Amino acid sequence: MIISVILYLAALVFVIGVGRKIYQYASTPAPLKIPTTPAPTTRGGVVLRMAREVVLFDSLFKASKPTWIFSWLFHAGLLVALLCHLRYFTDPVWGWVNLIAPLSKYAGIAMVVGLTGLLLRRIFVDRVKTISAPSDYLMLMLIIGIAATGLLMRFGWHTDIIAVKQFALGLRSLQFESLPGGILVVLHLLLVAVLILIFPFSKLLHAPGLFFSPSRNQVDNPRERRHVTRLVKDHGQKS
Repeated sequence: MIISVILYLAALVFVIGVGRKIYQYASTPAPLKIPTTPAPTTRGGVVLRMAREVVLFDSLFKASKPTWIFSWLFHAGLLVALLCHLRYFTDPVWGWVNLIAPLSKYAGIAMVVGLTGLLLRRIFVDRVKTISAPSDYLMLMLIIGIAATGLLMRFGWHTDIIAVKQFALGLRSLQFESLPGGILVVLHLLLVAVLILIFPFSKLLHAPGLFFSPSRNQVDNPRERRHVTRLVKDHGQKS
C-alpha cells in the first residue's frame, strides 16, 4: 500500500508540474524571429524538421557522433521499454504490445549501454565535465539504476509477473493490490517514483521543451511575414 501511495503522489506531482511548465512554455512570447539556420521556410518544413529532431536527433548527430550514438541508444531503448510495460496495464494485452514484448530485454540493455556512455562522457570529456553539475551525474545513475534493476529481475532474480500485473492493474483502477515480495521490484518501483517526482524540476523537461523552442519551431520567413509576438498584439489591442 505504501508503494501505491508513493506512486500516486509521484504521478500527481508529475502531471501538475509538467502541465504547469508546458503552459508556461506555450504562453511565453517569442520576441524575435530566431530559427537556427538553415531553417525551413514553410510550416510543413518546420514539422519535418521537428520530426527529424525528435526521432533522429538530427542536430546532435551533426554536433557529435559519439554522443548521438549513446543518446539515441538510450532514448530508443527507453521508448521500447515503456511500450513493452503496457502489457502490465492492459487486460487483455494489445496485440502489438505482445508483438514487441520480446524486445524488452534488448531495450533494457540498450538503455544501460547508452546511459553508461553518456555518464563516461561527463566524467572523461573535459569540456563536458566542466559544465556538469552533480545533478547531471545523479540523474544518469538514477536511470541506470532503474534499467539495471529491471534487467536483474529478468535475467537473475525473477519475480512473480502475474502478481506484478495485478498490482499494476490495481494502480490503474485506483485499487490497492499487494506487491510481490522481493527487494528488486520494490527498489525498481521506488527509483521510478523518484524519477517521476523530480522530472518537472529537472533538465528532463527538455522532452516537452523541445517542441516550444523558437530556434526549432519558427518558420524562416522574416522578409515575407512580419513577426509580431502575442505580447505586442495584446498591447496594441489595449491601446
